[in-house]
Amino acid sequence: MKFDTENRIALFGTSADPPTIAHKKILEELSIIYSCIITYASDNPQKKHQENLFFRNLLLKTLIRDINNPKIIFNQKISSQWAIESIRECKKIYASNKIDFVIGSDLIKEIFSWKDFDNIIHEVKLLIILREGYPIESNTLKMLEINKVIFEISSLNIPNISSSMVRLNNNYSDLPKSLIDIVNKNNLYDFGKR
Repeated sequence: MKFDTENRIALFGTSADPPTIAHKKILEELSIIYSCIITYASDNPQKKHQENLFFRNLLLKTLIRDINNPKIIFNQKISSQWAIESIRECKKIYASNKIDFVIGSDLIKEIFSWKDFDNIIHEVKLLIILREGYPIESNTLKMLEINKVIFEISSLNIPNISSSMVRLNNNYSDLPKSLIDIVNKNNLYDFGKR
């Protein structure tokens, strides 16, 4: 299903551990499609984060400032480890019921076990960003349909880079340049220590 994105909000929560050039590309591409993108850093209860939320928040906020697009809004006030709470806070703050929740294909299987999954699917539409190495399997599509999830699989072309790859590679090549100074000054991610 193709969404009508006019006057809709794309809600993009991310662990941002750290934000990568792929995060930057997602935000830039969403800003072409949507009139408003709200983003925030959060703790995913199903992940172990290397850096604390304070620094991940700072990195994402810096990235948004660097992109410098008025359509992309950083709002840490809506951050929660539970998607349903972020969705409801976004609706309250921005007085909108037209929210598309952006999720990577690497997390789509997990969504069925998320807190208040049944409420999430009634509150938002899902925009699924394909990630290389994480195809959406037919049984997952069937589960989305059985649960009457309204979703669209995005056609955005996003680089095959993840935060975990950046941490494992232990270098700056896939970090947005605006973040390198913060990473260095705060000794984040052990870059250059191996």
